[in-house]
Amino acid sequence: MASLYIHIPFCEHKCIYCDFYSIAPSESRPHAGLSTRRFIESLKREIVLRAQEERFRVPYATLFLGGGTPSLLSLDELGEIFDALVRSFSIERDAEITIEANPGTVDLEKFRAYRRLGINRVSMGVQSFHDDDLRFLTRIHSSDQAKRCVHDADAAGFENVSIDLMFALPGQTRERWRSNLDEAVRLHPTHISCYSLIVEPHTPLARMVEAKQVSLLSIDEDAALYESTMEYLSVCGYEQYEVSNFAKAGFASQHNRNYWNHSNYLGFGPSAHSFWHDHESSEAPERWWNVSDIVGYNESLGNCSLPVAGRERLTRIQLLEEEIFLGLRSDGVDIGGFQRRHGMNLLSDPTSKFRDLIANRMAVLDQGKVRLTAKGYLLCDEICASLRS
Repeated sequence: MASLYIHIPFCEHKCIYCDFYSIAPSESRPHAGLSTRRFIESLKREIVLRAQEERFRVPYATLFLGGGTPSLLSLDELGEIFDALVRSFSIERDAEITIEANPGTVDLEKFRAYRRLGINRVSMGVQSFHDDDLRFLTRIHSSDQAKRCVHDADAAGFENVSIDLMFALPGQTRERWRSNLDEAVRLHPTHISCYSLIVEPHTPLARMVEAKQVSLLSIDEDAALYESTMEYLSVCGYEQYEVSNFAKAGFASQHNRNYWNHSNYLGFGPSAHSFWHDHESSEAPERWWNVSDIVGYNESLGNCSLPVAGRERLTRIQLLEEEIFLGLRSDGVDIGGFQRRHGMNLLSDPTSKFRDLIANRMAVLDQGKVRLTAKGYLLCDEICASLRS
């Protein structure tokens, strides 16, 4: 199963915590090289150039438009992107097609137009249902707009709606975080993603923390909120299928699962990453990534050159380690499949620590897969780091 990803680098406003590549209108207006029109032309050219390679002529089961804020694009612009994709690649009739949409940038009519384009899944960057939290995070929407956004998607006929929420905000109590989860569940989304606030280097939030203008929660407080999230969403009928992701039965993100399963994917747009493993070839899997600069992106494609900033061939050890870490973060590591691919039984190999994980109730063996328990998810990063040593 292969996937397509389109990175739309435009945002109405750059949030204080975000380190994804994006530009705000204040950055793009003075410079023609940053215009939306120029970007769309470059993106279409990248799609055409990449499709010329024989190895990429396979069916694609998922398409994800991320960013940035893809919902800032006009319907005509989205239509141009979809036309280029359909002409260049074979997208399956029942493909999962997702667009990230921020409340405040969409309405009922826009959602209906998305449906006509073939989009069948919406991922909403809500983050919080408390207006003071939204102001702190410098989001452009209000709590009421977030709720209306979900209702509009429902009214437009979307049956697969995901909500992003953020916990461990400064001063956040368990009760206040629970109120966010309560509100989210009342809206009946099919998928909820819950992320801890992370201070990324070189962001405004990092500078605020360094200047002691913001105090973060302790590691123990963060863990307590995460543990309460797992418990509550499980009771509400959401299955945890990855560290940060919870879904109703049948609504786990197939696109995200492709990433975690080391399936092939092609990324388009500035900063987008790609991964490709031709199992019929003796060549090692390849990963590459585009330039994180829209001017350089446009210039490369203006010269009919792909805007690749770097690439690597994964070694056997890299592939093995990534398969373990990605598996533990999501559906688990298939012991039999891993042994067939890599010649190692993780439950009997003396260098493996998997039996210790099970003995310490950090993981369970379930239908041939070693999966982390809720206790293991709490320490997922530490477990993955220990497996490297």
